[in-house]
Amino acid sequence: MTHSIRTVLWFNGRGHEAADFYCSLIPNSRVETSYSSNNGGPEGNAFFEVVDFTLNAVPYQILDAGPMFPLSECVSVSVKTPDQAETDRLWEALASEGGSHGPCGWLKDRYGLSWQVVPAPVYDLMTNADRARAGRALAAVMQMGKIDIAAVEAAAA
Repeated sequence: MTHSIRTVLWFNGRGHEAADFYCSLIPNSRVETSYSSNNGGPEGNAFFEVVDFTLNAVPYQILDAGPMFPLSECVSVSVKTPDQAETDRLWEALASEGGSHGPCGWLKDRYGLSWQVVPAPVYDLMTNADRARAGRALAAVMQMGKIDIAAVEAAAA
């Protein structure tokens, strides 16, 4: 038996816009389908929209259905970037136009969704079999906003 599984993100407005934005930033991404209705909610008269999309082949769904369940840092999307240039590009694009930078690779985008932007070389250092080296890398990351690969490599050494 095959199951289709998606992580659902609850939005309070601008859900389709957000999906389009995310797909424009991440290679190999696309909005697949969407549907909406004015017959949602407990009383059957509330507007909602559902947007299915993939980010680099990972499936997500936005349920844009009102303020009942606001986004929080309890849910974030983690992106492992290949290098510093892509880390910088994605970090700035996601935090643009009302987003905010956070600590140790975290940020919040203009729609309120939290992201973790972690360069692959830094992830590799933090999971290194040499636990002392990994600890030094993690300690460096904990002091940063946007992650600087060269600085983490220097700290790990």
